[in-house]
Amino acid sequence: MTQDASPNPRDGDTDSSPTAKRSFVQRLTRFSTADILRLILLCLIVGLVLAAFNVDPAELWVDFFGTLADSISSVVETVLGSADRAIEYFLLGAVIVIPIWLFMRILGAMRRD
Repeated sequence: MTQDASPNPRDGDTDSSPTAKRSFVQRLTRFSTADILRLILLCLIVGLVLAAFNVDPAELWVDFFGTLADSISSVVETVLGSADRAIEYFLLGAVIVIPIWLFMRILGAMRRD
């Protein structure tokens, strides 16, 4: 009979086996370089988003829900302000585009008959 080449976890050599069970603490404290880079990148992105909405980090620690409510109202104001400007630009463009489109449509209809 041939023996299996893979180490048996019951042999007492569990630390060198890549499939050995690790304790909760070992799994919790194990970091890779990719994990740290991911955390740094995520912190930067979230920080930029929060800075765009004028969130103060010190105020966030002191009054989390109040700061969150202020930020949400800031986002709503920004979205509504952008929608208001978009409607103004739409109407401004429609003043020029719709008459030209109607004129072209009338010319096209006259040529087909």
